[in-house]
Amino acid sequence: MEEHEEVNGAGQESPDEQGQEALTRVTGMYKDWFLDYASYVILERAVPAIEDGFKPVQRRIMHALKEMDDGRYNKVANVVGHTMQYHPHGDASIADAMVQLGQKELLIDTQGNWGNILTGDGAAAPRYIEARLSKFGLEVVFSPKITEWQLSYDGRKKEPVNLPVKFPLLLAQGAEGIAVGLSTKILPHNFNELIDASVRHLEGKRFTLYPDFPTGGIIDVTNYNDGLRGGKVRTRARISQKDKNTLIITEIPYGTNTSSLIDSILKANDKGKIKIKRIEDNTAAEVEILVHLPPGISPDKTIDALYAFTACETSISPLGCIIEDNKPIFMGVSEMLTRSTDHTVEMLRAELEIQLSELEEQWHFASLERIFIEQRIYRDIEEEETWEGVLEAIDKGLKPHTKNLKREVTREDITRLTEIRIKRISRFDLDKAQEHLDQLESRIAETKHHLAHLTEYAITYFKDLKAKYGKDRGRKSEIRVFDDIEATKVVIRNTKLYVNREEGFVGTSLRKDEYVTDCSDIDDIIVFTQSGQMMVTKVDSKIFVGKGIIHVAVFKKKDKRTIYNMVYKEGRGGATYVKRFNVTSITRDKLYDLAGDKASSQILYFTANPNGEAEVVTIHLRQVGSIKKLKWDLDFADVLIKGRNAKGNIVTKYAVKRIELKEKGLSTLKPRKIWFDDTVLRLNVDERGELLGEFTSEDRLLIISQKGILKTVIPDLNMHFNEDMIVLEKWNPAKPITAIYWEGERELFYVKRFQVDNPDREETIITEHPKSYLERVFTDYRPMAEVVFAKKRGQERKPNLQVNLEEFISVKGISAMGNQLTKEKVLEINAMDPLPYEEPKKMEAAEMEVVDEEDVGAAPQPEPPARNSKGKTPGKADENQGKLFD
Repeated sequence: MEEHEEVNGAGQESPDEQGQEALTRVTGMYKDWFLDYASYVILERAVPAIEDGFKPVQRRIMHALKEMDDGRYNKVANVVGHTMQYHPHGDASIADAMVQLGQKELLIDTQGNWGNILTGDGAAAPRYIEARLSKFGLEVVFSPKITEWQLSYDGRKKEPVNLPVKFPLLLAQGAEGIAVGLSTKILPHNFNELIDASVRHLEGKRFTLYPDFPTGGIIDVTNYNDGLRGGKVRTRARISQKDKNTLIITEIPYGTNTSSLIDSILKANDKGKIKIKRIEDNTAAEVEILVHLPPGISPDKTIDALYAFTACETSISPLGCIIEDNKPIFMGVSEMLTRSTDHTVEMLRAELEIQLSELEEQWHFASLERIFIEQRIYRDIEEEETWEGVLEAIDKGLKPHTKNLKREVTREDITRLTEIRIKRISRFDLDKAQEHLDQLESRIAETKHHLAHLTEYAITYFKDLKAKYGKDRGRKSEIRVFDDIEATKVVIRNTKLYVNREEGFVGTSLRKDEYVTDCSDIDDIIVFTQSGQMMVTKVDSKIFVGKGIIHVAVFKKKDKRTIYNMVYKEGRGGATYVKRFNVTSITRDKLYDLAGDKASSQILYFTANPNGEAEVVTIHLRQVGSIKKLKWDLDFADVLIKGRNAKGNIVTKYAVKRIELKEKGLSTLKPRKIWFDDTVLRLNVDERGELLGEFTSEDRLLIISQKGILKTVIPDLNMHFNEDMIVLEKWNPAKPITAIYWEGERELFYVKRFQVDNPDREETIITEHPKSYLERVFTDYRPMAEVVFAKKRGQERKPNLQVNLEEFISVKGISAMGNQLTKEKVLEINAMDPLPYEEPKKMEAAEMEVVDEEDVGAAPQPEPPARNSKGKTPGKADENQGKLFD
């Protein structure tokens, strides 16, 4: 290709000698214009500086506020106009930046409607709201003597290059910006924790920083990665159960507001992920969103579903990018704090050095002034006629008395002495002058001490900041490790699944065919066919699996408790086998042969047992030849549970006529062990946390809260637990519960022992007086308590009392008030080791039935007779209990 003349700027096209249009190079445009624009956006707009933590517009707003500061509020519109002297952009961008600064409630005192970060409401117009610098901002941000200055964009004013911020402000406020080719997202951190970390750094100790958000909520910082690229913070709303049909949201994730949160909940409801009745937003100064649930909807599952399908859980990816030496660099929050703290120390050093210099200068001139007046040197200039003569006379008069001065006397010093007024000379008090010099010397010594012990001085500075401004700045976001929520376990199943067994179709659109179960559009379904094939596939409107479908269900991943009992014939004329297996992992949409790979294999009997039940069936053989035994029973409990690929055990080599269900079976699985993980406050079967025990379908958990609320529940892995829970254990109905509580009306401690008569009812075990509170709860058979009495004035302390609570009071009803513990004033009540007690022997675990881990929250119900599509009750060969396929 021919080279053409390079055109600068936009590059105009010119035809070549042959009349064709020439290509124009725009190299200059990309080299200069775009790079200049990108550099400007990065350095002057979007990314904060490491030195003070401000973006340029924020720095200029603070500078303008300081120039206007007179202790009173200023209209924000006036501040914006003043800032425009330094910021070469429009008023809207300045006003928006100022509102964001004001909403952080750190540097600016606000007055008027500044918006609400909780609801997302915007601030009023700048002409209606007012602002001034906060006391913290005045103390920490400004120090003109150590500030470096530069000309503003039009050269008319001077503005600070960086403000001398003596605090890790960047980490306290956080920062977010999108530049050209890069972005930054530094999360806000807790005020007091930043100061503590600065102190620990100065003390040479390690520290760790985690975000703290103004909207509160619960955060998981496991993968925070020090705020570097690639890290992640999971945030959740604080949701609790107000009553059995109402959830209450009191804190929201950072980056959301109540409006966006409610919109996400409504969208999830419209899509059928969750089911709610209505939402009520009562948010004002505090968040309060009430989520009303329809009857029969589990509050615990709904809480998990809100986290899984709505903005009640969000993920934030931090990116620590800041400006240092006019270059963008990536840095973790620990290094940011270290740099900020070290920079603060250097600024404190500079301030102390300036202060020392000023104090020494004051001492020097005060000493000169004292000599000048005390030695009456001012009289030596009366006869001098020239200015030079006056200066020489003063210099000559001072020389005999300047031995103790710390520097030489300069011409400027002598000139200042001539400016002393006669009134000051006439009223000069030698004692006061000496006292002033002593004060200056004391301050000089103190300043030198601070400089010599700069680290200790800096530590004291930070601690003073915390004492003055950190009182109401406690952590708002609770740090907790989150449990992973499986969406398929908590989604509302709002779609109906149908099957055409004969043609082999499964789907949600086959409404004329047989109804199977409720499902959701994110579920997997497992299908078995009469030919012995199995497939797991995604729920869809219509899917072909294979003709002769004998079983369809929603598939549960990693489900080891659902056991399939199967009898099949291998090939034409082959033997009959029996096998028991579970399905825990599969490849979706792949056909698996469960009855061997021979053609004409056929399943003769099949059941799916959610809790490993093993029934007894009767085998009937065809009358062929001289077979003597044509009928016998087969107990699936005698068949070991193996993998799905196992061939199984031979039942018979002869042709089977039919198989009938003779007797339903009990579970062959052991009672399930359940643990409680206090890190995530959830139950699990993965051996995480404290073992609560082995549970059958009839076993319950005993839960008692600090508020005195008692309930027993069937354990459900989806349950949520409050932080004020003080008792969580496997409930033994025969074991009495002992409580010591303060009765508010009578102002005495009472003891009560009771058993739970109605396990399905939630009850309060203390009186309803507002000052009543629960002191101690014992779940031992024979509890012991120690009462420590308070010392009365002028008397010796009464000896501690050991109380056998079993003998102190008999077991009564849960609503009984109990017996008075003592009339004496009690200092504290301690639990002691219980007296020995041998529990009665319990039923063997193998004799007890266990529910499936997915349905562990449902109370055991007698299984009703299954009904076919016409509503009639089938016979014993119904497919739910075992079916013969001819």
